[in-house]
Amino acid sequence: MKADIQPGLKENWQQFTLLVLVNMMVGGMVGLERTVVPLVGTEEFKIRSDIVVFSFIIAFGVVKAFTNLISGVLADRYTRKKVLIWGWLAGLPVPFLLAFAPSWNWILFANVLLGVSQGLAWSMTVNMKIDLAGRKNRGLAMGLNEAAGYGAVGLTALLTGYLASHYGLRPQPFYIGIAYTVAGLLLSVFVVRDTRKFAQMEAVQTPSAEIAHKPDLWWVFKETSFKNKNLFSISQAGLINNLNDGMSWGVFPLLFMSMGVRLEGVGWIKAVYPVVWGVGQIVTGPLADKVGRKPLIVWGMFVQVSGHIVIGFEWFEPLTSGLTGSVLLGIGTAMVYPALLAAVSDTAHPAWRASSLGVYRFWRDMGYAVGALMAGIAGSFLGLEWAVHIAGIITLISGIIVWIKMKETTTHS
Repeated sequence: MKADIQPGLKENWQQFTLLVLVNMMVGGMVGLERTVVPLVGTEEFKIRSDIVVFSFIIAFGVVKAFTNLISGVLADRYTRKKVLIWGWLAGLPVPFLLAFAPSWNWILFANVLLGVSQGLAWSMTVNMKIDLAGRKNRGLAMGLNEAAGYGAVGLTALLTGYLASHYGLRPQPFYIGIAYTVAGLLLSVFVVRDTRKFAQMEAVQTPSAEIAHKPDLWWVFKETSFKNKNLFSISQAGLINNLNDGMSWGVFPLLFMSMGVRLEGVGWIKAVYPVVWGVGQIVTGPLADKVGRKPLIVWGMFVQVSGHIVIGFEWFEPLTSGLTGSVLLGIGTAMVYPALLAAVSDTAHPAWRASSLGVYRFWRDMGYAVGALMAGIAGSFLGLEWAVHIAGIITLISGIIVWIKMKETTTHS
């Protein structure tokens, strides 16, 4: 029995690889919407308000954030595997609703379900990989997890853009999601094994001077959100990071189409950001184990700022500007993403780590809603370019906060 709960990537490579595959399908479900859905709003449903068009991102972000918040509690109470399966069940109707919704309200409902699905399923792939990896390889584990998820986001965004340019905005681009949900659910039910016993073993082996028992969610929420300076710095950086993603999700298709970029070009712009973000984490994940979390977080935020500058000031022709800026956004996000997750895991005690990760992911994914709302307001009153400018300024401030407030969470050579 003891051999069954040996942490480490080498010792658990089969289950770890399976979870990487499952998270590719989880990420692919988000990629379904990246290129096409904002255009469905403006071209098919004739919506003229930026805030209304971006409302599907706000719905997704808020629901996913609150689902993240309770996902750790559910995982500890009902096992990681059960929560993963619930996530896939919530996602089953989504591709059908996106493909055949008769009104915008049905698109919003699809994104409520997608938020629940992502909050449960992606959270569980994160927790399960952290459980399996052990302390030594957390950065690498998070790099591989997020590389798989966001690589699939980008490739699916590219594929849906291609299908939309050849067959129309609906329904063909969304058929891919049916394959994702069916395959992901079957693998999760029949092949994935639960990993909670790894966390329980680590908790027994990790004494804590701060607590003598597992705290409740409210205690963890306060500790992660503002009481612990490191966790506060990490949480605000996560929120601003996804503010950028929420802004780009809604703004980029409309902005670049208005500049004369064709739909396939928009698909490439939307794909490059998450693909670079995803693939880059294969490098930045283990780098966070080697050089520490803080340098990657701070400089990753600053690289994202450079991406906003390139896009917002149109130094090149629109397609080149979009591609270059998206590459910079992707590199910066790749630096930040696994380091943030690993830093939370370093700081939180194993007894409440799953709940702390849920709180961090609550703030991080609330960034989708904040970014979309900011972009909608800025776009309506100042123009879509100003949404990019404002996001860049906020990102710069966030990076400075981490630079000043956060202390390194891991020791390294």
